[in-house]
Amino acid sequence: GPVHSAPRGHGPSAGMASSPCSNTNFDSGLEIKTRSVEQTLIPLVSQITTLINHKDKPKKSERTLAAIHRVGQAVGVAVGRFVAVGEAIAAENQELKDEMSQACFEARRAGDAIAQLTDVGSVAPTPSDGRVTVFSDRAAMVKAARLLLSSVTKVLVLADRIVIKQIITSRNKVLVTLDHLEKVSTFQEFVQIFSQFGNEMVEFAHLTGDRQNDLKDEKKKARMAAARAVLEKCTMMLLTASKTCLRHPDCESARINKDAVFHRMRCALEQVIEIVTEARSCGDSKVLPMSIYNGIRDFKVHVECLRANLYSWSPQDMGSQLDVLVERTEDFTDSPYTSHEQRQAILGLCQLARQEAQQLLQCWIEAQSAHAKQPPENMEVAILKTCQGVSDLRRELHKESVSRASDLLKVHGEHLPLRALKAAGAEGNLEAVAEYSRTLTEQKEQLVETCRLLCHVSGTEPLEITCIHAEETFHVIGPQIISAAQTLALHPSSKIAKENLDVFCEAWESQLCDMALLVREINDVFEGKRALFSFPQKHSTNLKTSKSVKLDAEEQTSMAKLGLELRLLSSDVDTEVEKWDDQEHEIVRQSQSLATLFLIMADAFMIFLCYTLKVLSEEGLHLCSSLRTFAVQVSIYSTYQKILKILQNTVDYISL
Repeated sequence: GPVHSAPRGHGPSAGMASSPCSNTNFDSGLEIKTRSVEQTLIPLVSQITTLINHKDKPKKSERTLAAIHRVGQAVGVAVGRFVAVGEAIAAENQELKDEMSQACFEARRAGDAIAQLTDVGSVAPTPSDGRVTVFSDRAAMVKAARLLLSSVTKVLVLADRIVIKQIITSRNKVLVTLDHLEKVSTFQEFVQIFSQFGNEMVEFAHLTGDRQNDLKDEKKKARMAAARAVLEKCTMMLLTASKTCLRHPDCESARINKDAVFHRMRCALEQVIEIVTEARSCGDSKVLPMSIYNGIRDFKVHVECLRANLYSWSPQDMGSQLDVLVERTEDFTDSPYTSHEQRQAILGLCQLARQEAQQLLQCWIEAQSAHAKQPPENMEVAILKTCQGVSDLRRELHKESVSRASDLLKVHGEHLPLRALKAAGAEGNLEAVAEYSRTLTEQKEQLVETCRLLCHVSGTEPLEITCIHAEETFHVIGPQIISAAQTLALHPSSKIAKENLDVFCEAWESQLCDMALLVREINDVFEGKRALFSFPQKHSTNLKTSKSVKLDAEEQTSMAKLGLELRLLSSDVDTEVEKWDDQEHEIVRQSQSLATLFLIMADAFMIFLCYTLKVLSEEGLHLCSSLRTFAVQVSIYSTYQKILKILQNTVDYISL
């Protein structure tokens, strides 16, 4: 996780357009990737702006000066405590020591400078008009403020590397245990290693869950959510597939089934690391293609821009962009599952869109030839018709894809091929398994293609990624169900083979439920009910198996961020006092007292809460570890499921 440089305007001030800092241009030169870092910087930016802008006000009363002094001192104290944590992190992480120490030194120096510049003891009347000002060297304040924001940002970004390192270390532990699991030859050895694997997966899930919630980029959040969903579902599949292989070591279909699960888990683990480190694997060709929805949106933006500037776009570009859009509709028209009427409707709207665009092109060329500064009336009409034409096309494609998905979900909701495969496998009927496997394969192809069409009309990048995840899931689980059914047909009396088939069928059914939710989300976006895809927010803490209750570097950083926010936000109350210069109102004094008491209580409560939750999480993990070990040894599937549910509820409760 290197510190990434950002172009000018992409530092914290750019990332927080709504903050007061946007006018002061305190660019740190570092790109902020997480919400927690950004939220930590907001109050600091606010206070720096208060100090920089105070001189712009013509009158400075004693109350105003005292308020500005308190802001300066609050910044100094908060930064001092924050830097102390940064220095502790530097001492514990040798690879960051030099960079972190330098950033901490600069932050402390800048904080001290701001405190000194706002020291009331140095106040003196200015010779020009006799007025009092807290500091006369505004250039020195700007320099100190810029250095402070840059250095604090660097401390936070460097601390974030530790979180990334923790995720990578956790992934590496999971991979090593995964290799051991793949090679075990006895049930006893498997139970022992799977228990360890379970604990490591819990830790990895918590670390990546926190990271997912903290990411600013919604696209990365969606990719992380998809990868974590794969890992969660594959853990149960890995358990039953491995047990089936151990019970039937010479069965080829059981081996194929198990190998597919291990391969998918490794791919998901790799995807998480790619997201966290912003790397790209050598064989990664998953570049998200532009959907028809986004293509039409961009096309309309370009067309509508012609109202403001006739020369903002070229006729050749308009023609080529429309050609690309029409070409993408072939995913709909070439599909064997599209009816003749639907195909004709889509082709007709494509032709109409071309005609409207051609009419606009003629008006456009005439307007340019006449050196018109604004589009004439006939061109304005052509712009409206062109935009309406592509909007009608988008509406038809949305209707087609959502309608097909709804029809498929209704048919597949009965799960007839799954039931038939289970029955044929239990009877040892290989011919029937082969027949129903063909039916399931056809359904899988329909679902995969429908997910591809939904991706075209999904409306947001996170939903596009979720569509791709659904497509890949159906594509992978379909063959896994078939190999599990073949194994059961070869060993019809095997309870573990039956359990394994049940698990894969449940995963298929679960993905159908997820697809139904996805269709509703896409409809909501299309109808304007929801602008962005929302993810379940399950905040968790980093659970360790160590008995020590010492806060680790990540938790220290979290507390430092929280402390900085609380102290700086509370001093905002002080800055508001200057608005009451002429009003000696009791409520002002009461508010100040209350704010001070709240700060003291908040600091004490957070420290107490962090330590208490740490102890609770340690004890909870020991309980979960024992339950997991016991659950793996239980042979009755229904009992195993109950224990697993209790275990998951326990982990979720601790995570809260």
